[in-house]
Amino acid sequence: MDRNHWYEAGLDHVWLPYTQMKVAPPPLAVARTEGCRIVLADGRELIDGIASWWTACHGYNHQHIRQAVERQLSVMPHVMFGGLVHEQALTLAQRLTALLPGDLDRVFFSESGSVAVEIAMKMAQQYWINRGEPNKTKFVTFKGGYHGDTTGAMAVSDPDAGMHDVFRGLLPEHVIIDLPADAASADALELVLARHAERIAGLMIEPLVQGAGGMRFHDAATLQRLRAVADRCGALLIFDEIFTGFGRTGTMFACEQAGVIPDIIMLSKALTGGTLPLAATVARKHVFEAFWSDDPRKALMHGPTYMANALASAAANASLDLFEREPRLERVKAMSEQMARELAPCGAMPGVRDVRVRGAIGVVELERIGDLHALRARFVAEGVFIRPFGDIIYLTPAFTIESEEVARLTGAIVKVVGEGIARGP
Repeated sequence: MDRNHWYEAGLDHVWLPYTQMKVAPPPLAVARTEGCRIVLADGRELIDGIASWWTACHGYNHQHIRQAVERQLSVMPHVMFGGLVHEQALTLAQRLTALLPGDLDRVFFSESGSVAVEIAMKMAQQYWINRGEPNKTKFVTFKGGYHGDTTGAMAVSDPDAGMHDVFRGLLPEHVIIDLPADAASADALELVLARHAERIAGLMIEPLVQGAGGMRFHDAATLQRLRAVADRCGALLIFDEIFTGFGRTGTMFACEQAGVIPDIIMLSKALTGGTLPLAATVARKHVFEAFWSDDPRKALMHGPTYMANALASAAANASLDLFEREPRLERVKAMSEQMARELAPCGAMPGVRDVRVRGAIGVVELERIGDLHALRARFVAEGVFIRPFGDIIYLTPAFTIESEEVARLTGAIVKVVGEGIARGP
């Protein structure tokens, strides 16, 4: 079946994400992927600068992951996780808990990051119910934060920094305040918690980098303040490492850089190396123990249908193999230094508010972007796939990308920003 047939026949029957389809240009048709390249149906080849929404950390079609999935497919693609378990999931749970700090040692699997967030919220609320404090149902989250698109996840995301302001008033209300990045904002957080302590189940944050809310950075001291405040007010500390986990910020998990152990952590995206959907909500021992009871009502009553899918678990185990065998974090360090050096010229250009790099994340923040569609198309014309949003142009490449490919990405950004097309008329 030729490209035009499947493209034209199918496009009228899909609903694309984050897209006003009446006015948006048609999406690019992809024929295949390989390494850090996207090959379009018309033969053009693009260097991927965002690793398919930050998932393909080892590049596309990595042989080791592909072979692991093929082996598992020949044995058992899936079996329900209710009353049954299988080797891939149990092995993965053991490996994840060995990598995570402290006593984060109970893994609850699901299929997506948003669902992992919902599970963490449900887990935190029932933790307090089981301990006899049922009024603790609210969460403190932070401006610039984004935790997903399902209802519960939307409710703890910043509506002004994200895409959910249209639902304001329909969602459960939580407490969304400034990050405690300095003494003044830390004092403000203390006052809020003192006022609402009997109702706060947990504090939730994306550690070190708030991703989809604008690639906003904060430091390790901010996370240390949150740990201390959570302990003082008797709330659980919850880290959303769906974006930051698996090397993206320069360490395997962002929390390592702060020496902070959250009570619950969520993982997804790069967990399977960008091959199959899988997520994990991991709890510390004391959280799990609140559910350990002779009373069936104290069990966590949640169970995604494809929970701990065997194919996805096999992919995740293979991805962890690659982190063990190959110098991924060393490559992230080198990439970070290269992006910082090569994006620096943007800092002196008109309309540029900030240039910042952390780990394998490079950001050029503009005062404004005039026409996102035109800007994205301009990057495609340069042979790269970069998808700006809000007022930022950013890079989150695969860790296997070659230095020359990074230079193509950074060069395209410097060129296009220098042309002024990003600012528009």
